[in-house]
Amino acid sequence: MSLLTGDDLAAILLSLKVAGVATLVTLPIALSVAHVLARRRFPGRSLLDALTHLPLVLPPVATGYILLMLFGRQGPLGAVLARFGVVLAFHWTGAALAAGVMAFPLMVRPIRLSIEAIDREVEDAALTLGASAVARFTRVTLPLAAPGVIAGAVLGFARALGEFGATITFVAAIPGETLTLPTDIYLATQSPGAETRSLVLCGVSLVIAFTAILAGEAIGRRTPR
Repeated sequence: MSLLTGDDLAAILLSLKVAGVATLVTLPIALSVAHVLARRRFPGRSLLDALTHLPLVLPPVATGYILLMLFGRQGPLGAVLARFGVVLAFHWTGAALAAGVMAFPLMVRPIRLSIEAIDREVEDAALTLGASAVARFTRVTLPLAAPGVIAGAVLGFARALGEFGATITFVAAIPGETLTLPTDIYLATQSPGAETRSLVLCGVSLVIAFTAILAGEAIGRRTPR
């Protein structure tokens, strides 16, 4: 008898899909916000910093409920998106949104620290040589901050992979559609006689997260400093 059901395998694949999409979409936004916080001084900077880290201190269930109110079919943003055929609530894309929101602060932090560690004189030297702002960012700042970007991506992927509270509140747990690995583990722990299945699912989650961390470390070591 197989230790995992078809729904379990679908949940594992969906979790990888959700975490991957959440990381790819959120990373450019996290990089932009990290650069602004590290290099700019403007009114409202503290507010932006607080909003960036809000998902870390706000209960995940509250975050999921806020997303449901905003992006549900009757929500102010969800109603607009629905006109264009974009549905997030109770859909896997909503799971990716919830995972991305929860992973966002963990992606911003290491990237911001890496950018702040770059000597401003290096960027100023590029400016004196006539490099534009875009050229300075893509050819000087981004390569030097690459280890932090990689660390942020790995942390974001791992956090997105393990997201539970916001996801189940926003998109529920529909097998084959929104049932992710963390939710599947929770449901298995609530089922009598499913202890072995719960352990196997936890083991799968551990292997995926551990592999992601090792891959991030390997890429980081190969990245020129």
